[in-house]
Amino acid sequence: MSELQRTLLGEIREKFEPIRGIFDTPLKRKRILEIESEINSDPNFWNDRRKSSTILKEKKNIEDGITSCESLVKKFEDTLVAIEFGEEGDDQSNKEAEQTIQELSNEVGNLETKRLLSGETDRNSAILTINAGAGGTEACDWAQMITRMMLRFCDRKGFKAEVVDELEGDGAGLKNATITIDGEFAYGLLKSENGVHRLVRISPFDSNARRHTSFCSVFVSPVIDDDIQIDIKDSELKIDTYRAGGAGGQHVNRTDSAVRMTHLPTGIVVQSQQQRSQIQNRETCIKLLKAKLYELEINKRQAESKAIEDSKMDNTFGSQIRSYVLHPYKLVKDVRTLAQSSDPNVVLDGDIEDFCLEYLRQIAAGQFKGKGGTSDDLD
Repeated sequence: MSELQRTLLGEIREKFEPIRGIFDTPLKRKRILEIESEINSDPNFWNDRRKSSTILKEKKNIEDGITSCESLVKKFEDTLVAIEFGEEGDDQSNKEAEQTIQELSNEVGNLETKRLLSGETDRNSAILTINAGAGGTEACDWAQMITRMMLRFCDRKGFKAEVVDELEGDGAGLKNATITIDGEFAYGLLKSENGVHRLVRISPFDSNARRHTSFCSVFVSPVIDDDIQIDIKDSELKIDTYRAGGAGGQHVNRTDSAVRMTHLPTGIVVQSQQQRSQIQNRETCIKLLKAKLYELEINKRQAESKAIEDSKMDNTFGSQIRSYVLHPYKLVKDVRTLAQSSDPNVVLDGDIEDFCLEYLRQIAAGQFKGKGGTSDDLD
């Protein structure tokens, strides 16, 4: 057992060393000293909340990375000691070694994820907009399945997710839905889902049990932190109120609590009807609008946002980033990265992290293995 433990520990160490070189370097420690010097020497540092918040956030991120590396190094050393005692016949040390090796593997994986999530807004919470594409009732049902998949993923990651707006389909499912997701690195992970998702299955709505193809688009935006200034003037807003939809009976809303907000300079429209009061729905709309305006500004300023825009293709054949095939075989395949799973049920239950991380790895490497979707790439 000890030989296997040493092998596993060696594999973990190989993964860890490159990551350690990024998070724990003399330059990082020097940067912390520079920040501390700037804080102590500038008497007006705390008066500029936006500047001080940005600098303190940078300092915390660097310190967290160094602390994680130091913790892992100590755990490596403790595990080696436990293995040595285990070789001398100490069963308790063997059990401790097995446990710490698993912990090391998980922590190295988490550190690698943080390394990949180094973009300006990757740490931010996220807003997802899901729209049914071509396919009528089939597409609306698919949009609801995608919505559930995203919510289940958030449960797995410990993110707080809330559907703030949705429009039901005529026969079943959803025409569109908007979800706010609060959690560290929510946007960084979920930006991989930006694009068109394709479903192939035997239709539950077709009495002849024929195979149908449906499409659903997912757009992801970062939630804007308070230290990023987005000015919205009241004169630029058109605000409409209306009666929120409900399930009927005791759930019928008898007040005009739902809010639709239009940003006149850009034409951006957001709406919220899930909160109990009009004031709460207005606050949610402002939050959604800030995210949309920030994304618009980022798209103007940053060349790398072109990759996100390119993924927002037509919600129909030939545009998908990922295909989910339930018939005649079972397969989920990302046509950009070529990552795949033979268990669509698990993926649709929210297990999409492997797809997210492979996207990030290939972005970090500078290229995708795949070229993009076609209508017959899985047929």
